[in-house]
Amino acid sequence: MIAQRGPSAAPAIQAVAEQLPFPDRSFGAAMGVLTVHHWADRARGLAEVRRVTSGQVVLFTRDPRAVPTWWLHHYFPATARLEASRGTPIPQLEELLGCPLEVIKVPIPADCTDGFNAAYWRRPAAYLDPEVWRPMSAIALIPEADRAEGMRRLKRDLASGDWHRDWGNLLDRSELDLGYRVLVARPSEEAS
Repeated sequence: MIAQRGPSAAPAIQAVAEQLPFPDRSFGAAMGVLTVHHWADRARGLAEVRRVTSGQVVLFTRDPRAVPTWWLHHYFPATARLEASRGTPIPQLEELLGCPLEVIKVPIPADCTDGFNAAYWRRPAAYLDPEVWRPMSAIALIPEADRAEGMRRLKRDLASGDWHRDWGNLLDRSELDLGYRVLVARPSEEAS
């Protein structure tokens, strides 16, 4: 991604969340998008984010308790297990950030093109395309045998009409709540 940036882009610093190479309160705000579940030490990473930020912290994440499972998990149970093992419930994130969180639901639009795990919930055949699933850690990181079996079953059910029989009611929806949330943490002096 860094190589794709234009020559006039702001500098990019490579680091890990658990050890940010910046002085205290270097930034007025911080934002993380679908990242906390990848951190080795979430408590340390979030403490570092708070340390280098004087203002609010905004996270886009998935609340594993809001929607614990959805149709993709039927085909890829290993994905469900992976997501469950690395999800952080919102109350725990609130505790780690040390302040109340504003929680904003983010229903995923039917035509979402961002490419994260739930982006194609209404276009199930897209998950069969390696160009679509490779950037999705929840599918790319499961064992190859589990992924191949899930792909085989999904392809079969799309061809037979079983997917449409079981989940076709979703095709009438323009958006779907799959547990994605924007969390806003404000330091106490900013909370009022």
